[in-house]
Amino acid sequence: MKIQWVYWLRLYETKFQAGCLVRRMENDWWIYGYDCPREVEVFRSKRGRYGVRFLP
Repeated sequence: MKIQWVYWLRLYETKFQAGCLVRRMENDWWIYGYDCPREVEVFRSKRGRYGVRFLP
């Protein structure tokens, strides 16, 4: 079975904004006891905006 990325719905103007979401996601999973994803990263779209994707 191939593992696929799950993409966050929103794109952001700056890499900093997307990075803040990554940190928030990491902390929320830890605080609320959700299963932490294996990997979370910021990516750049073709139009130059930034998004967040993760491996469940």
